Amino acid sequence: MIEIFILSLIQGITEFLPVSSSSHLILTSKFLDFQNQSLSLDVSLHIGSFIAVMIYFYKDVINFFENKILFFKILISSTPVMVIGFFLVETGAIEKIRNIKIIAWTTIIFGVLLYISDGFKLEKNIKKDFTFKSAILIGLFQILSLVPGVSRSGIAITSARLLNFKRFDSAKLSFLLSIPVLGAISLLGIKNLIFSESIHFTKINLISIFFSFLFSLITIKYFLGYIKKFNLNFFVYYRVLLGLILFMLAYL
Repeated sequence: MIEIFILSLIQGITEFLPVSSSSHLILTSKFLDFQNQSLSLDVSLHIGSFIAVMIYFYKDVINFFENKILFFKILISSTPVMVIGFFLVETGAIEKIRNIKIIAWTTIIFGVLLYISDGFKLEKNIKKDFTFKSAILIGLFQILSLVPGVSRSGIAITSARLLNFKRFDSAKLSFLLSIPVLGAISLLGIKNLIFSESIHFTKINLISIFFSFLFSLITIKYFLGYIKKFNLNFFVYYRVLLGLILFMLAYL
């Protein structure tokens, strides 16, 4: 149970921060020798995050029914990563890139890119400037998040900042773009739960969903408050420090 609690805590905190939840789940399980961590558990943890973002942004979700154009843009922007992600999971290729060396490189490289992007102008907002062109560009960038260490929210924020979106709007875009992606992942997880014949498997995954939801909801609230007042340097420093530590572990 303690393993599930820790993994849920990590998922809830890191899913919506620009630090990569998948890499933290992989690293924590590896160094603490957790027995429960797997791709199927990762999926369940993401279900909790999906429920949290749906509840927190329920007004925006309801608004999708009135503002179908915004929903269409969000869907277009999320499609590339879902299509490529499905291909990587089905072929098993996703497992081949879940290692420390790759995470070390991506953690630093995309941390530096986050720093560079955060120096761009703060002038655009979602309501006026989230065009089909920007939706497609951000969507293509999101494909990179399939590699552990890149961070889906991180690359969404980075690409939005490169397009001169304000920090808060960049963060909110990353949350809205997570809805179709996490929704697709959740469908896969729900299917596994329904067709599983193991009571233990179902119990473990349901517990992970609950705790992941709880910690995700808390993180969303405080991260949005943080991003209104501060820049993204803290997350850049964290990524670079973590990346350097991983380099030493992987190559020395």
